[in-house]
Amino acid sequence: MVIGLLGFHMKQCKFLATCSVLFVIKSYPLVVSLSFGFTSFSRDDVNITYERAYPSNNVIQLTTTFASMGRATYSEPLHLWDRSSGNLTDFSFVIDSRNRSAYGDGVAFFLAPVGSRIPEYATKGGSLGLTTDDQMLNSTDNLFVAVEFDAFKNPWDPVGDHVGIDINSMRSVTNNSWFTNIREGKENDAWISYNSLTHNLSVAFTGYRFNTTIQQNIHYIVDLRDYLPEFVTFGFSASTGNVSALHSISSWNFSSTTLEKTDQNITSGSNEIPLQSTRKNKIGLVVGLIVGGLIFVVVLVVSLLFIRMKKKDKRRESEFDAVFNISNEFESGRGPKKFSHSVISKATNKFSEHEKLGEGGFGGVYKGYLKDLNLHVAVKRVSSGSSQGLKEYASEVRIISRLRHRNLVQLIGWCHEKNDLLLVYEFMPNGSLDTHLFKAENGLLAWDVRYKIAQGLASALLYLHEEWEQCVVHRDIKSSNIMLDINFSAKLGDFGLARFVDHDKTSQTTVLAGTMGYMAPESVITGKANKETDVYSFGIVALEIACGRKPIDIKAEETQVNLVEYVWSLYGDGKLLEAADHKLASNFNEQEMECLLVVGLWCAHPDSEARPSIKQASRVLHFETSLPNLPKTLPKPTYDSTPSNFSRTITSKSNKFHSSSSSYNSNASSGASTSTSSLLKSL
Repeated sequence: MVIGLLGFHMKQCKFLATCSVLFVIKSYPLVVSLSFGFTSFSRDDVNITYERAYPSNNVIQLTTTFASMGRATYSEPLHLWDRSSGNLTDFSFVIDSRNRSAYGDGVAFFLAPVGSRIPEYATKGGSLGLTTDDQMLNSTDNLFVAVEFDAFKNPWDPVGDHVGIDINSMRSVTNNSWFTNIREGKENDAWISYNSLTHNLSVAFTGYRFNTTIQQNIHYIVDLRDYLPEFVTFGFSASTGNVSALHSISSWNFSSTTLEKTDQNITSGSNEIPLQSTRKNKIGLVVGLIVGGLIFVVVLVVSLLFIRMKKKDKRRESEFDAVFNISNEFESGRGPKKFSHSVISKATNKFSEHEKLGEGGFGGVYKGYLKDLNLHVAVKRVSSGSSQGLKEYASEVRIISRLRHRNLVQLIGWCHEKNDLLLVYEFMPNGSLDTHLFKAENGLLAWDVRYKIAQGLASALLYLHEEWEQCVVHRDIKSSNIMLDINFSAKLGDFGLARFVDHDKTSQTTVLAGTMGYMAPESVITGKANKETDVYSFGIVALEIACGRKPIDIKAEETQVNLVEYVWSLYGDGKLLEAADHKLASNFNEQEMECLLVVGLWCAHPDSEARPSIKQASRVLHFETSLPNLPKTLPKPTYDSTPSNFSRTITSKSNKFHSSSSSYNSNASSGASTSTSSLLKSL
């Protein structure tokens, strides 16, 4: 679906899209799997059914010029749901598009009853070839569920380019503005998924603002069984009206089974060239000795330097393997794979700025595609210029490579070559949680999705703290480190600051690390990091999810700058639900909202001894036990008087700065109390 297209100008132009669809379906009884892949199209293909569309120059041309319509569908029907069990099939797919420039009505990816064809009386471009002119807003004769990429305003459309979800009507049930750059032919990507358990139809797609790629989203709760039969036709449909456009699909990949990652173990060898050469020119004895001696010295020095550098590189790699202590595990195929630098460079188009997903203090994150695995990935390029960067890289590989949980970002592989430290993760098309909570262009995150994210994060933390063989303290839980997959499920990532500790409550680290606003008060003062400080950070994120606000907002009213203090004051006044995100417009379950807010405050209690374990918090979120009774006013924190010397790793405004050589000595006296605001000022 990705086929964004269109425009508002009466000009003839061309829209060329590269569309790669990855359709993943969980198997249920009696549901038939289906998979295919096309990197090009020809007239010899019997698996694609064309209506007024045709293959040309290895692509599918859906439309020609004015008043044109075309469809391309797969020849076999899709078993969408199993009538005997009543279960819908979960599915998701990825679409990559390259559009040049386009002016016309639009393109839709659609599902329709088997046998669906372009309606006989469909002539107007606004129908996208899905329904007749007289049933644009109530298509009873031609049923469909579709996602439209539309940049031509019809009377029922919102202003401007938009993406919408259509159900038997060209008036979308939900839509979002689409920030396009069609004239320059920018590439757009889209990912569409449907979760049969939550009935959540979600669309993630890229746009462009200020010459930068952004991600946007829409979703809609719908039970497809109410609108579509058990078997459906699926594919692309496009149309033009009084303006001209040429819409093309250049590739299409589809799989209804989970892709198994094939073993890939690509290592690079090192070639030492201990060549020494001397030349003796017999111009004269003296001249020959001098020249020969100089050449010998130069070659010797260069050779020694070269050999030293090679040994240093090999020693560096050996140190990596010794630090990680994971090479044997990786080589045996039980964990992530070691990739060669050339493979990752090719996957990211040589770390192209166009593929960059984000930038942090550690370095950049790039989108990539591993052709051999048929897998989209995110490559984290860690700065190797400091020992802290090396430590975080080593820590992240060593820890996350051993963890397996549905709510943790999966590490696919790693590489340390050519002075690069590279981590290869599964690609999260919906980006990070903070972008959905705080950036309007990404659309509103519905309440049911938010609550599921909070429960998923709690599940991840429970696994780290109590369910794995060793306790893992994450130390940097924040909304920007919580990634969202195609179904908007939470995936906790960034384990660069994480540490192993024993499964006992007193275990802790003494390296100050984290992000201001998410760090527990005692962690800032004493440098202690343990399960309780992780729980505090979880509480802050829970409040962010419920309130749609950052932990510290200097632009807010004085009484609302600190999120914990503000929500706690409303709790004490009996007005807790007033803290709910106003953007939700009261569209939330009040019991769940109250639960998440109270759990957030409970976990963010200034006194670490009063905080719950993550298991207790998770049980409350699942309504397995009652809500706690909290003090009406925010308690003041107290800390152990034992001073600590520790190095600092603090993140501020998403940029990490390190001072590993300096130490921070806390001389907090016994029983001393410090308000959160004064702690922030002191830093």
